[in-house]
Amino acid sequence: MPILHNLRTTLEMIKWEHSIFALPFALCGAMLAAGGWPTVWQLGWIIVAMVAARSAAMAFNRLADAEIDAINPRTQTRALPSGALSRGFVGAFVTVACLVFVLAASQLNRLTLLLSPVALAIVLLYSYTKRFTRWSHLVLGFALGVAPSAAWIAVRGSLDPRILLLTAAVTFWVGGFDVLYACQDYDFDVRNQLHSIPRYLGIGPALLIARLFHAAMMLLLVALVLSFHLGALGLAGVAVVGLLLAYEHSLVSRDNLSRLNAAFFTMNGVISVVFFLFVAADLLLK
Repeated sequence: MPILHNLRTTLEMIKWEHSIFALPFALCGAMLAAGGWPTVWQLGWIIVAMVAARSAAMAFNRLADAEIDAINPRTQTRALPSGALSRGFVGAFVTVACLVFVLAASQLNRLTLLLSPVALAIVLLYSYTKRFTRWSHLVLGFALGVAPSAAWIAVRGSLDPRILLLTAAVTFWVGGFDVLYACQDYDFDVRNQLHSIPRYLGIGPALLIARLFHAAMMLLLVALVLSFHLGALGLAGVAVVGLLLAYEHSLVSRDNLSRLNAAFFTMNGVISVVFFLFVAADLLLK
């Protein structure tokens, strides 16, 4: 059926399996809020909300960037520029994903429902920031960084300032690897006057900025572990994240960006899962 083929193509386009990047950090927020596992009901709807929000954001980003992708050699084969999908179908997908997100929010508590339009605005409007600010990397980071705080609200129905440490950590984590990823498009961004840190500072300084962002993430994770009185396992999780980030940065250099996809996709998925496993183990063993 054409609609099933289009849906499969859309899921491939947005790489929905990469929802794993932010989902483990959201689950960390939920477990910290619950002091262990949240209820099955809460856990299920948090996962639905996360996948729906991320799917809506990625599909909307492809819509917003369709004309830019069409002239960028690296992205010309994506579904919209290549004609594999219509703008109408992708727009309908975004609408459905947003509705699913609001439904999930309504099943958690009143505050999550009231804040659901704010959350959608954050994750959708990021797509336009590269048109006017070099700091769009941090806006993307914040779009994923709100996940732990949103999960906390989903469990508690209120917000504890301590969980904002994890939101800030994820913001710098994502911002750092987005700076790395943007190095691939340095020449294209310069020619088309798109805003990014690599375009303004050059690839070498951009790699340094990415390292600084990730150093900030490490400090914030240590502060998180201490503020929630986690034990040795929590600190061990931070240490392992640090080692993985160091390895990620070793894969790229100013003169060699050929392994950037491995650094971006594989290592960042591992980082989020590993940190979640250490935090979960720490909480459950208590």
